[in-house]
Amino acid sequence: MADDRFEIAPNLISEAEWQARLDADAYRILRKHGTERAGTSPLNYEKREGRFICAGCGQALFSSATKYESGSGWPSFWAAMDEAVETTTDRSHFMTRTEVHCARCEGHLGHVFPDGPAPTGARFCINGAALKFEPEA
Repeated sequence: MADDRFEIAPNLISEAEWQARLDADAYRILRKHGTERAGTSPLNYEKREGRFICAGCGQALFSSATKYESGSGWPSFWAAMDEAVETTTDRSHFMTRTEVHCARCEGHLGHVFPDGPAPTGARFCINGAALKFEPEA
């Protein structure tokens, strides 16, 4: 299970420790840059107010206020929380995309595309298995 905080730097956690902390899908996505099949995440249908946190380290990543239905089959958001995510260039699968990862544990979350709604125009297309949902109290 994900901890709310790291006791040590995330880059010092061994692969065996990551495997023990995460379920198989979360490990494959967060640590091995995998993806889930479109339309398979229960978080696609999450409509309550709250926040979406990293399944690896518990960092708050996205507010439910920025979630929208993109039709892509993955939970989508038009903005991330301040300083919660970082991006890198992903040149895998014979294409160039912008990868999104957790700023704290560096876990792969998904990708961001420039075809989202106002006000940002961004579509953060995120694997549901990389997230957990915390409803507002």
